[in-house]
Amino acid sequence: MDFTWTEEEKAFRQRLKDFLAQTLPDDWERFSQHGPASPALTEYAETFCGQLAAEDLLTPHWPKEIGGQGLDPWHQTILAEEMWIAGEPRGGQYMNVNWIGPTLIKYGTKAQQERYLPPIAEGRALWCQGFSEPGSGSDLASLRTRAVLEGDHYRVNGQKIWTSYAGLADTMFLLCRTSEERKGGISILLVPMDTPGITVRQIPSLIGEGDIHEVFFDDMLVPATALFGGEGQAWEIIAYSLVNERLGIPRYSLARAALDRAVSVLKAQGGWTSEAVKIEAAHAASLCEAARTASYAIVTQRAQGLQVGPESSSARFATVMAERRVAEFVVENLPEALVDAHPYLKMHHQRGIVAGIAAGAAEIQLNIIGNDVLKLPREPR
Repeated sequence: MDFTWTEEEKAFRQRLKDFLAQTLPDDWERFSQHGPASPALTEYAETFCGQLAAEDLLTPHWPKEIGGQGLDPWHQTILAEEMWIAGEPRGGQYMNVNWIGPTLIKYGTKAQQERYLPPIAEGRALWCQGFSEPGSGSDLASLRTRAVLEGDHYRVNGQKIWTSYAGLADTMFLLCRTSEERKGGISILLVPMDTPGITVRQIPSLIGEGDIHEVFFDDMLVPATALFGGEGQAWEIIAYSLVNERLGIPRYSLARAALDRAVSVLKAQGGWTSEAVKIEAAHAASLCEAARTASYAIVTQRAQGLQVGPESSSARFATVMAERRVAEFVVENLPEALVDAHPYLKMHHQRGIVAGIAAGAAEIQLNIIGNDVLKLPREPR
């Protein structure tokens, strides 16, 4: 693997840095403490993403015929890194450009693409994903929300939980069961969130604002044209989507930036004299670099046109470890950051504390690594 940036890639990164410096408000570091799913940041993200789109920086990695620039996965990575270092001002719309849009491009009908892609490319759309359920969590194959085809409509009943952005989203990417087959019985519906029969309830949280919800479907009727892909094709589609999702969230970049900021603060305060503190910082930095390297290995595969498999879970888990270590370093050495003394570090802590849950729980990633990457034998029951 060659991780040397080309001059064109360096120029692209600098262009992003300049755009962020010119566009983000002066109080952004404090404002960014509003969670990605908060009303305040969601409203700001629509303006910000519109500005990105006007500069051809919102979806540059999309195909040209869809409105992108056809840039390669490395440009997508650079874009995502700089957005996360800044505290992800795209809010929940990062999901649109990373995996909702590319999945629509690959699997959507022409009518679905015409309906949903333009609002995403213009920075006007907010999606949520109806995946986890009570008792199912990250085990998507056990989901029970059922969709029954009745003539030209599906009747949907069930419940989702831990659904980010559901309170403000326009559309849900909904996984539901259309037959009893475990994996082959799962299908996807694209559901407008104002459809009658949907009830959204916010789940109180110790951090963030409006980040997670439970969603109920009571005899909800959606047209059969809302089916995304074929019946029973969800497992294939989600496998494609989740690789894009996990690699499109380079949390290691924010973690490393937060660590560097914390070290700078400690040096300025005279707290950089302890060898133990320096060792802790070095450990956290090494985990950030390990996560970056693991992620770059996957990006290399994508750039070469190779299929990415379960090894993406290894990069994902490495990032979780880096996030946790940096968050622990800040709590142990700069606890005042959690009470607004250092807004950037508080913002990172809020983002980092959920790193082991978002995009698939860390424990599930370990199972995937053990079973599908390392091929470890299953313990007999």
